[in-house]
Amino acid sequence: MNELKSSPHAKDFMTSYVEVVTPEMPLTQVVRILLKHHVSNAPVVEMRNEKKYLVGFVSEKDCLSALSKEIYFGNPSPQQSAKTIMTSHPICITPDTELFAIVSIFTSHHLRHLPVVQEGELLGIVSRCDILDAMEKYYSQLVHKSDHERELRDTSQIMNLRFTIDRS
Repeated sequence: MNELKSSPHAKDFMTSYVEVVTPEMPLTQVVRILLKHHVSNAPVVEMRNEKKYLVGFVSEKDCLSALSKEIYFGNPSPQQSAKTIMTSHPICITPDTELFAIVSIFTSHHLRHLPVVQEGELLGIVSRCDILDAMEKYYSQLVHKSDHERELRDTSQIMNLRFTIDRS
């Protein structure tokens, strides 16, 4: 019987290069960055010792809400920025978070992207598309396993991770 390769972890399929914004960046500049790079969100980071530390996450939805309020109600005081519209303390994962734990987080919280952090430092991002691709590859391994044997997994460790979240 051939052994099935263990399921992958975030570090195996995360995107390391991520478009980021800074907390003081004006709303209009945040919107332009999202549009220019065709991304639906961006981590908000502070630079310390040449490393990017995650302080929040800003999405298209955040920008749409802030822009529509600003246009409809007039210019707010102070001016809107990434810091004023971002989600503080977003749900994050570590590079060692296992695939099925990530799937559980995505499905339980209806997320599209998860930042990958280690001790607060932004290392990358995982999207639903990344997860779907990783799941399909893992499933293909399972289906094509010699003699099409399938083994039951010990789900106790995975289930215990279901609500474990790194909120660095």
